[in-house]
Formats: sequence, C-alpha cells, structure tokens
Amino acid sequence: MPMTQEAELPGKRVLVLRPDELGPSDRKMWREIRTESRAPSNPFLDPVFTAAVGQVRPSARVAVLQDDGTPVGFFPYERGPLGQGRAIGLGVSDSQGAVLRPGIRLDARGLLRACALSSWEFDNLETGQGVFAPHAVEELASPVVDLGEGFERYTERLRARSASFLGQTRAKERKLARQAGEVRFVYDARDPEALRALMGWKSAQYRRTGRRDRFAQEWIVRLVGLLGESEEPECRGVLSVLYAEDRPVAAHFGLRSRTVLSWWFPAYDRTYARYSPGLVLQLRMLEAAAADGVETVDLGSGPARYKESLKTRDVPVYEGVVVRPVPGGAAHWLGREPARAARRYVRNRPLLARAAARALAEAGRLRDR
Repeated sequence: MPMTQEAELPGKRVLVLRPDELGPSDRKMWREIRTESRAPSNPFLDPVFTAAVGQVRPSARVAVLQDDGTPVGFFPYERGPLGQGRAIGLGVSDSQGAVLRPGIRLDARGLLRACALSSWEFDNLETGQGVFAPHAVEELASPVVDLGEGFERYTERLRARSASFLGQTRAKERKLARQAGEVRFVYDARDPEALRALMGWKSAQYRRTGRRDRFAQEWIVRLVGLLGESEEPECRGVLSVLYAEDRPVAAHFGLRSRTVLSWWFPAYDRTYARYSPGLVLQLRMLEAAAADGVETVDLGSGPARYKESLKTRDVPVYEGVVVRPVPGGAAHWLGREPARAARRYVRNRPLLARAAARALAEAGRLRDR
C-alpha cells in the first residue's frame, strides 16, 4: 500500500515515499539533477541503489522536494526508532547526501523535521553537500584512480611515482602462472561460485582483523545479489575474478555507473598470498575498466597501503550527524557520539591506531580459535 506522507518547507512541498513508489519520471529527474549539479556519477547516489536498499531495508525512504509540483530534490535515508535517521545503506555506501537542483537552499534541521527525523547520520558525505557540510565533524581522504586519459597514461604516472611497483606486481603474476597454473582474468564475470568464494574470503578477513563481518548480515548479502543482477548502466554490480588453473584466487565485487567504478568488496584466497593476487587483480581490473569507459575508480575512504600505491589523488568525504533538539536527537547523541569521538581520537594518532589494529587482530584470532 502507498505510504506517502506530506510536509512543507519554506516554498517547497515534501513528499515522503518508499523507494519503490518512485516512478520512471522521478528516476529520470533524479539523474537530470545530478547531471545539472555536475556531481560525480557515483552509483551509490543513483536511484537504483536506493531502490535496491529499499528492497532489503523496510525503513528506507525518499523525501521528494517539489516546487510547483516539479521535483527539485531527492533525499534518500533510513529511519530508525525515535526517528533516528541514517544515510541510505549506511555501512556499505561510499557516497551519501541529498540530490538537489543547483541553487536550492535548505536548512538541514528543517529538512529533517519535514521527514519526521530526529537525527541523520552520515560517514561518506560527498563534497559539495552544502546542506549537511556544516554538521560534519571530520574530513576523510577518499583515494581515487583517474583513468580518463587511458590505462597507458595511468601506468606512466604509476612508474614515475614508484618505478618498481608495477614491475614487481607483474613479475608476481608470471610467477603465479608458473607455479599455480594458467592465469585468466574476467572483468565482468557471471560466476556465482566465485562470488560465494569472495564472500567467504571477505568474512574471514573481517573476523581475522577483529572487524564486524558485513556478510554475516543478511540484508547486505541480499543487496549484493540484487545489484549483481542489475542491468542499469548507471548502477550495476560488476564481479571481477582472477583465476589460476580455473580456480578463483582473487575477486572484487564493485558498483559502477557509466563513468565511475566504486571499489567495494575485494578479497583473495590467502593460500596464494605470496603472489599478491589482490594487486594483480587490481591492475588487470583498472586496465579493463579504462577500456570499458570508466574514467574514475573510487577506492573508498579508509587507510590501506595498496590504495596509496594505486591512487592518483584524494577527494574529501565527511563524517558527522545532524541532530535536532528533540528526545530522539538526544538519544542518538548519547548513544553514538562518545564512541564516534573515541574513534576519531584514535584514528588521528598513528601510534594509537596501529595499536588498536593489533588489538583487533588479536581479538579476531582468539575468537576463531
């Protein structure tokens, strides 16, 4: 049954819908606004991603902002107890925010009030989100790989920065072929077995490093399955697999639009760790993506040595929360902000961050004994 709710903002009508209530004209307008605003074509802020989350998360909603009956903005979110809100797909979404026609001016708390939200939490707010930027508490670096000039130009830049990195990785690929069997790479594989292997490797990695296992959450597994079946050019899953003697040894499941590929779930079989199959996969995938029209690969925020080796630049993303002065907002602050502040404190102190990583890894090792 439709659940449309209506509210008013100064000069704007706000309709709150379930994602499946958005029609083709709404999706078309959403994309037109993204293009008009010159925002990156990041698949996480495409309506297909919001619709997929809506199929696995009943709390997903979209606020449609109208001016004289015409949509001028879309705000996807999830709503929890006491109206506590979060970015759509929080925990797996690498680009978050509202989709607003250029020139639209909004007050963040007013928008939350129209959506019956007491708070709205984000951890990968894209740059240019003027409505929510004042509520950010930390800026994070999200490394990207620029492929717009082609893979050959990219590898020239890679060699100039690190003469040995490319040669060493390719030497390991040749060694893998000699010792484990013929190496084969498939950029856009339709291989359910390889996807299951990827999820198993990734779950083991999460446990080994003491982190929350995303693939232990049914909604994330279902979301990956839905996006893997998508044929939408602006938002579809891509499974890339590196095989040795027809056995998957490394894989990545990402999300892509026509021009942007988001690095999402990479993993490899640790049996082959000495060959660096993850890096071999990444270089092969970058080459194939460039040939397929991808101009930017977004590696996602969070420190990792391989990201530093591969990136061409960083773009800023932001973490924070908008809180209204209502009971639900206070409950959010008391429940989440002390822990968030502690994470920021550790993350900004390298010695503490390394000690915390070791502690998490030890906890993961003990848990798996």
